[in-house]
Amino acid sequence: MDVSEQDFDTAVIDRSRTLPVVVDFWAEWCGPCLQLGPVLERSVAARAGKVELAKVDVDANPTLTRIYGVQGIPAVKAFKDGEIVAEFVGAQSPTAVERFLDELVPSEAEELLENGDEDSLRRAVELAPTRADAVVPLAKLLHARGEDDVALELLERVPGSFAGQGLAARIELERTREPDLTDAFSALDAGDHARALDLLLDVLPSADGARDDVRRVVVGILDELGVEHPLARESRRRLAAALY
Repeated sequence: MDVSEQDFDTAVIDRSRTLPVVVDFWAEWCGPCLQLGPVLERSVAARAGKVELAKVDVDANPTLTRIYGVQGIPAVKAFKDGEIVAEFVGAQSPTAVERFLDELVPSEAEELLENGDEDSLRRAVELAPTRADAVVPLAKLLHARGEDDVALELLERVPGSFAGQGLAARIELERTREPDLTDAFSALDAGDHARALDLLLDVLPSADGARDDVRRVVVGILDELGVEHPLARESRRRLAAALY
């Protein structure tokens, strides 16, 4: 799609709020531009519906060239939500162009994660076996229906995930039933994070051999809440006091 100064805002800026738009600043007299153009077109066409390509003739559109600081061509700039998020200058190999576009377009696994249903999560885990944001939600579904052994096997794939470690610790605590954390886990399942954390933090000092598992459950909850959540900030303070 050829874009000019008259329709750039609509075709690129506004459109980039819906999906990424890659702008190719080029000129007919530019040999590398003629080399890169077909590579870009093929790669974008292969991602139909996920990214769009706009071509700007720098000779016909000097204002755009100046606004976006184009000093050498071909200059390729990717827009998302109205802003430039990635760019390169000069002819690139097909592999480099593919890699550039892959960073702009959600992977199949990422698209599946947005669906959130079990079939989508299972497929996402097949595609990306060590992705915690796929493994942990699937393990939660399995745990909810009592398939704890399968859930634990999955969680072994993401040892660095605090949420994953927390879920694994919860399963172990539920199996030993010592201490009894039924009320805490019921509150957690109901979405009452404040009550769940209160109950867990209250029992932590006297949890004896289960202390580390209780700590991991608390840390997992805090990780899922996020560092800026007010409840997480207060609970981190309480956790430190209970441990030290």
